[in-house]
Amino acid sequence: MGGSISAHQSEGGWDVDGKGLNYMDLVTSGSYEIPREMTEEIENDKNYPSHYGIDFYNRFRDDIQMFAEMEFKALRISIDWSRTFPKGIEEHPNQAGLDFYHEVIDRLISHDIEPIVTLYHFEMPMYLVKEYGSWLNREVIDKYLHFCETIFKSFKGKVRYWATFNETNHLDPQTELSDIFTYLLTGIKYSDLGDKKQAMAEMGYNMTVASSKAVELGHKIDPNNKIGCVFGLTSIYPFNCKPENIMNNFKDMDRNFYQIDAMCNRKFPEYKLKEYQRLGIKLEISTEDKESFRMATLDFIGINYYSSSVSKYNGSEEVEAIFADVQNPYLEQSKWGWSIGPIGLRYMMNYVYRRYGIPVMITENGLGAVDELDSERNIHDDYRVEYFKQHITEMKKAIIEDGVDCLGYLTWGPIDVISATTGEMRKRYGFIYVNQDNSGNGSRRRKKR
Repeated sequence: MGGSISAHQSEGGWDVDGKGLNYMDLVTSGSYEIPREMTEEIENDKNYPSHYGIDFYNRFRDDIQMFAEMEFKALRISIDWSRTFPKGIEEHPNQAGLDFYHEVIDRLISHDIEPIVTLYHFEMPMYLVKEYGSWLNREVIDKYLHFCETIFKSFKGKVRYWATFNETNHLDPQTELSDIFTYLLTGIKYSDLGDKKQAMAEMGYNMTVASSKAVELGHKIDPNNKIGCVFGLTSIYPFNCKPENIMNNFKDMDRNFYQIDAMCNRKFPEYKLKEYQRLGIKLEISTEDKESFRMATLDFIGINYYSSSVSKYNGSEEVEAIFADVQNPYLEQSKWGWSIGPIGLRYMMNYVYRRYGIPVMITENGLGAVDELDSERNIHDDYRVEYFKQHITEMKKAIIEDGVDCLGYLTWGPIDVISATTGEMRKRYGFIYVNQDNSGNGSRRRKKR
């Protein structure tokens, strides 16, 4: 049991100790109603949440102490590529960046908290976006692998559990709802893509290749490494039992799995290539790529699960919301329009484990809410307690009754962090409250809920 955070949502310190500019440092704050904006350069009149995060860069010692008091057994962090390789093209890393992560990981280990490291959680040096074209350029795979090799070697013996990427499955050529994830995953605006379907398929493919190569590399450097990849997975239910809607549901659900298929079944799936062919998308799969898929499979599959949804059906209105299609009348909704569906976690754990037969890890699960302080500045988040109680109960059923091999359960935002999708602070998840508003104002003092 433990929690997950990412560098760009928590660290701050965006321009100190040799850190380079990453693309999230150019993304402004937004809201549920107003999308975040990616600017070409830093504009003084705009708010960039990654610049300050929650100041984990300076406060991690106290934060980790609080995690230890909560009896955390694990913490998943990300290593910011731009903090260790400011442009992403350097031969040697920025030592100050490595030293920071060594101190964080050493501090975790001293408290018997297992460090779990994500190698890419929406943090690429901006230089690689502007000069190389991000994941549209195959050369970026080599730059990523050089970064991975450095990190694997530097933390050999300290870190056992790794994740190559976070939520690459949200790049989908078939829907513009993945617009927000285009810049979150690649640093490129969706509107700047030429042939959008072709570009998104290429970027998703290149990250899939990079993940497989990183798994092979990590195992070579240390055979004791357990290397997975993290996917954002939503349990999707059919609208009804009408056969057309069942088939539509199957396609909606299965769309998230082609990358896992490639990373676990030792080849890029033929069904995806045929689908791309129908869409006019062409992918070049080299002999080297085929060998990479063949040589490396994941040791575990990370599941980020927050909600379930219902597939669209013939006649349904288009719903412009992330992770939501048609609302489920049997489930209550969060204030961000996400269904609260604990049984969906059990369903997803079974679906993934039975499909691939390798362990799963719940890498994110939590409830974002606007938490109100009472007159004594305390928070009574019974709704969050109930959310976790229900989801943990269903997880236990998956493990005990269904036989799913689950390595761990990590909550998202064990401490309040900046929202990746909206850039807000008011969308809070943590067990630890951070005194900070949407504009970055406040003491940033920590308070246990």
